[in-house]
Order: sequence, then structure tokens, then C-alpha cells
Amino acid sequence: MTHTKQSGNPSPEEVTNPGSPTPLARAGRTTATLVLVLLTVLAGALGPLQAAANGQLGDTLGDGHAAATISFGSGLILMILIVAVRSRTRRQAMSLPRLVRSGQIRWWNCLAGLCGVMVVLSEGVTVGTLGVAVFQISLISGLVTSGVICDRLGITEQGKQPISVPRLTGAVLTIVATIIAISPNLHVPGTVALALMPFVAGLLAGWQPAGNAAVADGTGSMLVSIGFNFLVGFVALASALGIRALLNGVHFDFPAQWWLYSGGALGLMSIAAMAALVRGLGLLLLGIASVAGQLLGSLALDAAFPALGHPVHLATLLGTLLALVAAAIGTLPTRRTQLPEGEKP
Repeated sequence: MTHTKQSGNPSPEEVTNPGSPTPLARAGRTTATLVLVLLTVLAGALGPLQAAANGQLGDTLGDGHAAATISFGSGLILMILIVAVRSRTRRQAMSLPRLVRSGQIRWWNCLAGLCGVMVVLSEGVTVGTLGVAVFQISLISGLVTSGVICDRLGITEQGKQPISVPRLTGAVLTIVATIIAISPNLHVPGTVALALMPFVAGLLAGWQPAGNAAVADGTGSMLVSIGFNFLVGFVALASALGIRALLNGVHFDFPAQWWLYSGGALGLMSIAAMAALVRGLGLLLLGIASVAGQLLGSLALDAAFPALGHPVHLATLLGTLLALVAAAIGTLPTRRTQLPEGEKP
């Protein structure tokens, strides 16, 4: 018996490619991607909020070092609670010393938290002078440059990769963007030195994910890796603060505004959001959307709350736009080309 299809003849697309998604499915997938991109932009804006909170705390205390210590301390308390609530993560955390002693985790990967120290410390020291937007542009410049260097040296799990034209172009443009952004304040003594601090922090932070990934792979838990980041950072900052107190004395009063202590929580929220969103977007879109959120969020903060940063200059707008373009160029996928003879990936 012959059956006829009552819904009409199949479309040419269905005949040539029966497994292709329907227009409705493609539209749904596009909408879902746009929603995830928007969520990533919002998650990226948590970075400027963290920088603003830590920067204002540093200004209020008159001590950026103390502000960074408090920020790491609050994050550490939260991570202890998160890790301790489950027996599995407690066991994974307790296994870390044994894994380091046996060489399954290289000891230097446990120092990744020191990279975060530089970022948070630079927030407490420089945001009050540079403003949130200029700080973020300088930090991103360091991150993009670090990405090029780390890939060339083979630090990440992808192994050694050649320096591609898009990534090198992106790194150069982000540095140019930083110079443009700080140009209105070049007459202020120490501006260049202050702008270099988040740039160097970005250089170090570019390696941080590789160290975190090694600890997470060894222990089987990213939560343990993040928690150890906060532990290492807090111990380093608190120890240095204690030495300062013994030598010269440290004097500050804790401010009453609760939001000044939110830096640690905002950092954790950003990490958790990115870990959840990367599965739906992939690294390329996640990176571009995250940078967009950081830069746009920085501009919005500086424009809406000049007391937290600085008035937005035309140069800041141009620097932000150029940094966004540079980040997009720097994350473009490139063909894997053969490395010079004698260099193994």
C-alpha cells in the first residue's frame, strides 16, 4: 500500500539535507544565543562593580592594601562556607596537600591566587585616581597581551601556539586604547605609573586560569581551586599587612557602608556566572561579550556616579571603543599553523 504525505511536498532544503534544523529551530537557537550573550554582558559588568567597591573602600580607608585584604577575606569566608557544606568538596580540599607532595599538582599552580592579589590590590590603589573605565581598559590590555604570550610559550593546555596576526593586532590595539584613555590625566603626577599597575596585574592574571585549571583537574573540583585562590591571596595580603603594622603601624577605621565590603562576593558571582555561561556560548563569544560588559559597565559607572571614578572624557569613550574592537579581533579563531621546525606544540 502506498501512503501519501498529507502535509505537502518536502521543501528543497529537507530533500537536500533532511537533518538540517527547521527555520523555527534556527530562530530559537539564535534567540537563546542572544539571551546568553546579554547575560554574559551583564555578568561582565560585575567586574567594574567589584573594582568600584574595592576602589572606594581603598579611598575610604586611605589604604589600598587594607582594602584588598578585606576583599579577599570576605571572599575566603564565602568560599569556606561553600566548600564546607558538602562532604565531597571537603574531601577534595583536604586532598590538595597530598597531591602537591606527590607531584600530581605542581606547587607553582597553587600560587595562582597571587595573580588575583595584584588585580584586587590595583583596584584598591588606582581606581580612585584613574576611574573605573580607565582601570578596566588597562587591565584588559594586560590580559590580552598575556594571552598572546602564554599561548606562544605553551602555558595553557592547548600547548604552544604561534603568534597569530589577529591576536597580536588585538594586543597592540589594547595598549593603544590604554594610552588614549589615560591621555586626559597625563598631566597628573604618577598617572602613568598608576595605569601600569592594572596592566601588570592583567599580565599576571592571564596565566591565572591555567594554574586554577591544574588545581581543579587534580582535586576534581573547581570550587576547591577557587577557594584556594582566596586562601593564598588572603594569607599573602594579611601577612604583608601584619608586617607593615609591626614596622610602621597601620591605622584605619572600618566604614559603615555595607556595599564597600561586597568586592569578594561580586568576584565570586562573576566567576560562577562565567563558568555557567561558557557551556552555552563557548570561549570566543564569552570573551567578547564579557569584555563588552566590563567596558560598558565601567563607562556607565563613571558616568552615573562620578564620585566613584572620574568624569567620562571623549578620550575615555574612544579608548573603550578601541579596546572593545581589539578584544573582538584578539579572540578571532585562527587556523592552526605549523610552528618552526624544532618547536613542538
